[in-house]
Amino acid sequence: MNTLSYKEYQASVEFDDGTLFVKILHLDDLLIGECDAASDAPKVFDDLVEAYLADCAKAGREPSKPFKGSFNVRIPPELHRKAAMRAAENGLSLNGWIQTAVEEKIEKPTADVSAVA
Repeated sequence: MNTLSYKEYQASVEFDDGTLFVKILHLDDLLIGECDAASDAPKVFDDLVEAYLADCAKAGREPSKPFKGSFNVRIPPELHRKAAMRAAENGLSLNGWIQTAVEEKIEKPTADVSAVA
């Protein structure tokens, strides 16, 4: 999947049955556009975001926030135990320790781990 970013929003660009679809990700609202050429995808995405923000303003409602800063992570119990123990050894809460781990992973990206999921 290819992605685009604009104004803190992200979209996927996917090819299906001869058409490119641009779908805004991470929202409760469904926003999809289509185009014929890959070079048109960024413009379609920008227009989707701008139309969405304008529609929200016109309706007097806040746009959906893509991220709230809270999410559940499901991991094996043994990994949970090891992480909690390592966090305590470092004088951190498990939440603080995981936040640091995510920050480090984002700052120093490594091999693609999409096959792990």
